[in-house]
Amino acid sequence: MIIRKSQAEIEGMARAGEIVVDTLAIIGDELRPGISMIDLDRLAEEYIRERGGVPTSKGYRGYPATLCISPNAMIVHGIPTEYRAKEGDVISVDIGVTLDGLVADSAYTFGVGEISADAERLLDVCQEALAAGIEQARVGRHVSDIGHAVQTVVEGAGFSVVRSLVGHGVGRAYHEDPQIPNFGAPARGPELLPGMTLAIEPMINAGGPDVVMHADEWSISSADGSLSAHFEHTVAVTEDGPRVLTAAKRPVQAGLLP
Repeated sequence: MIIRKSQAEIEGMARAGEIVVDTLAIIGDELRPGISMIDLDRLAEEYIRERGGVPTSKGYRGYPATLCISPNAMIVHGIPTEYRAKEGDVISVDIGVTLDGLVADSAYTFGVGEISADAERLLDVCQEALAAGIEQARVGRHVSDIGHAVQTVVEGAGFSVVRSLVGHGVGRAYHEDPQIPNFGAPARGPELLPGMTLAIEPMINAGGPDVVMHADEWSISSADGSLSAHFEHTVAVTEDGPRVLTAAKRPVQAGLLP
């Protein structure tokens, strides 16, 4: 069942989204060569709780951490470890915050220090794909229009869409209907209506689309070891167009507090 949110709920999700954005800004400032992923996770949890929020991921279906941190070929759901960031790494950080019972969800892929031109292009294309998907989150369009827009940008640039992972509804719970694949024909699936709140999240690989699950039964990487990128926003469908509830006021990037 797709849950349409009231205006009050959307405003509450936007407040949760502010904490998400500010936490990602802190991660971006601290993510330098040498820092461990588990230290980033501790910083994020402390900050979220100081702001009155709850880390949505921690304890969700048994997940043990505040952040999902996925380096390089890892696509999503990486459990923070003692791994230390290195110059040239590409590290995806996925975060959910619950505030007063409402959830906002976002992800950002950071380049650590100087990254390769190929990695930079992968990140740029993933952000372009996210923007294209968000543009389709309009009243009267369909869920598949989002995925079709994402797929067009990604495959047009020579990269692949991860097909076994999807975006989703979000708000009263972390994962709600509808599922939002990042590929497919347009004008299919549920019609988009005011009050729908969606986590739109392209997950793309520099190589092929296939994935492998790690032994921890959470972390998922590209099967061919190619670099991956993941960007995500929580978006409300409104009569005035898409409203991004997790929008940063300024760009977020590793080593530079926005």
